[in-house]
Amino acid sequence: MADDTPDLIEASFIEVGHPARRIAVRATPGRGQDGAPGILWCGGYLSDMRGTKAEELARWGEAQGREVVRFDYSGHGESGGAFIDGTISDWTEDALAVFDRCTSGPQIVVGSSMGGWISLLLARALAARGDKRLAGLVLIAPAPDFTEELMWKAMTPEIRSEILANGVWYREGEYGRSPITLKLIEDGRRHLVLGEPFAVGCPVRILQGVADDVVPWRHAMKLVTCLAEDDVVATLIKDGDHRLSRPEDIERLLAAVASL
Repeated sequence: MADDTPDLIEASFIEVGHPARRIAVRATPGRGQDGAPGILWCGGYLSDMRGTKAEELARWGEAQGREVVRFDYSGHGESGGAFIDGTISDWTEDALAVFDRCTSGPQIVVGSSMGGWISLLLARALAARGDKRLAGLVLIAPAPDFTEELMWKAMTPEIRSEILANGVWYREGEYGRSPITLKLIEDGRRHLVLGEPFAVGCPVRILQGVADDVVPWRHAMKLVTCLAEDDVVATLIKDGDHRLSRPEDIERLLAAVASL
């Protein structure tokens, strides 16, 4: 959800995909001191780059002289396109385009909820082409495979039937009525990562609330078991919810980023 306070960093825009999607990007300039990696923020499903965690990360980057790049997926926030048209493929393509065109040098990718899945897919794409710029991943309540594990498998037979018949079902939630499309579910199956071990080739830090009622903490533990070859540290926060936006949660996030 967007912050109502003014953002001192103006958004710029890049064109991604065919047909082109207009993607909004904000970059907090860094001073390039000590070769410290820059930071790329990947937000969550129905979220945007004006949320509390993203804003606090940008403020920290400004104070530390670290470049922080944020963006909105297509259909989110200030970016163009309709949310109902979006897929995991599109949003991963958005993230990869921002990584390629709006960052330079080593990068720590910070992914929140769906952004955790996008971050893993970004890491996979970079590894496939031999790109060595990924310095680490910080994943907050990561939700890999959520379209299958946390949506489709959790739906009633009636909801599944509606999606299969109409191509969409509208879910009532804190952001109002949001569409879950058959296209999103089917596309998500092309990007599942939790079925077998895989490596991202960089350190991974995971922050997960035990009281999270959106992404269960056991879901994050499945991810840990899949990353057997990597340096992975998972922190379970006993009273933490899905947002992990309290001051003490922000401190943990910034400490995790600084540790890499």
